[in-house]
Amino acid sequence: MTNQPPSVSPDTPVFVVEDPRALVPVNDYPSCQIPIPQSKMFLIKKMLENYRAKFGADAVTHDASQGDGGASLPGVPHNLMERALELFKQKGTGYDQPFGTEAFRKGTAEQYWQFKSETGFGPQNITATDGGRDGLIKAYQAMISLGTQRIGDTLLVSRVPWISYLWGPYSVGANVLLAPGDEAESWALTEEGIEASVKFSQEHGGRRVAGLVITSPDNPTGRTLPMARQIALAKKALDSGIPFVLFDWIYNQVTAGVPADINEVLLAFSPAERDRLIFLDGLTKSLGASNVRNAHLVAGKPVIDFIVSRSSHTVAPNFFGQAVALAAYEIGFRKAAMPLIEPINQSREIARQFFTEKGYRTIIGDGGYYAFVDCSPAIEAGGLEDSRAFNQHLAENFGVTVIPGRDFSEFARNWVRFSYALPPEKTRKALERFDEGFRALIK
Repeated sequence: MTNQPPSVSPDTPVFVVEDPRALVPVNDYPSCQIPIPQSKMFLIKKMLENYRAKFGADAVTHDASQGDGGASLPGVPHNLMERALELFKQKGTGYDQPFGTEAFRKGTAEQYWQFKSETGFGPQNITATDGGRDGLIKAYQAMISLGTQRIGDTLLVSRVPWISYLWGPYSVGANVLLAPGDEAESWALTEEGIEASVKFSQEHGGRRVAGLVITSPDNPTGRTLPMARQIALAKKALDSGIPFVLFDWIYNQVTAGVPADINEVLLAFSPAERDRLIFLDGLTKSLGASNVRNAHLVAGKPVIDFIVSRSSHTVAPNFFGQAVALAAYEIGFRKAAMPLIEPINQSREIARQFFTEKGYRTIIGDGGYYAFVDCSPAIEAGGLEDSRAFNQHLAENFGVTVIPGRDFSEFARNWVRFSYALPPEKTRKALERFDEGFRALIK
């Protein structure tokens, strides 16, 4: 707080920030922003009510729209919840540090990521967040304030991004730019697309790209990128003058293969470049812990210090989520998450085989729990406008819901996201019902 000088009358208002040059300049950009739409994820389930009204309250429905493994699978195993409660009772209900607790930092660094000493990273490079969206907003703010240091610059994402990538950055003053991407290549980022985006941004109001988001496994497309591609894209971004690259790895544990190795990425960059990398991970997908609200960011010390100082005045992470993570670390995270990962891995192969045998055009990677499905044949044959109308057809006539691709991007207007975060037997039934609805329009 400002120490009021003796020469200032007590009747005179004073700014907290004394230096006039440090005052936030007047800017009317909030008055020009369009309203931010609510995520359809929270609304789409209501569509099944019309199906039950038509076919009876006991009519079987299939929700293949959700991105919440804790809703369709068992969620956090009870033994972990009980152990977390023990840790919570031991700790008490007092305030934590704005980065969480030292135990969480240490466990995440040493047990979860297992940082190699040569990376220079350790517990000091981790901050807990109150879920993935909280972590993303804090990362965006750091990119803006420590990177280009200007409101109105851009955040670069893929051509068909997760819907909250569109509106989270916009809510804190960044314009979102969709990179060039070819449908035939699953709209994947390319080095040429990054270069073109930097040029395009500059040509539109002299804007700079404040950050690039790389996500694998991807939401919504299900696309996965080899680590070498992720590294190459990040290098291109940094070489192009983009201050920060954010790796969203929230689905990385949900794989039949090997989860992401952060050391491989860190050691591919110089120590100075490592400070320009940010990583997001958490419990939401791998433990079905959507309502536990725990994620974390890994970043260079300047970014972590910036986020921690802001968190002390805004949103500090809750301890119970950290306790669930610590309980999982105690027995080995991969082992703790297997009750969710195993059925998802089985369902992924069921979906892959089903769509292949039926002749669908799809994107199904090696991780995560989404299949992206081209529904153009049914939409065009049925005279429907787009995938939103197709989803309504599925929900109200066949009792199955997906997420319309158009909700993510106009460039995926005829695609849908099919979630197979379901027990294998439910995945089979949802696929069969989806196929019935699809073919009913073609006949």
